[in-house]
Amino acid sequence: MLQFLLPAITSILDKVIPDPKAKAEAQLKLLELAQSGALKELDASMQVVVAEAKSEHILTATWRPITMLTFVAIIANNYILYPYISLFWADAPLLDIPNQMWALLNIGIGGYVVSRGAEKVAKTLKVN
Repeated sequence: MLQFLLPAITSILDKVIPDPKAKAEAQLKLLELAQSGALKELDASMQVVVAEAKSEHILTATWRPITMLTFVAIIANNYILYPYISLFWADAPLLDIPNQMWALLNIGIGGYVVSRGAEKVAKTLKVN
């Protein structure tokens, strides 16, 4: 599936990286990743996410979004609510955010972005 995304990713690189030398290096790195099989692992992960999302079992289909929403609630508490609540309540709860949670949040958001991008590209290719 990611082979279909290579032209789209290359097009994005054209828009995001104005320096021709840096753009060529990024495109070369992308092609190296595609040839080395590193993208196959990402593709396999993406297929798992898509299969889970299409599942008819409610927990299988929603556990990732629920986890991400929990993380968003913790971040909203710590960086939006807590600063204001602590002005009036000395014992306002500040939740610890371990480094592993940040890493998981990055992976979760990255997986969502990739799967949504793949979904849109697949729809475009299907129409054409």
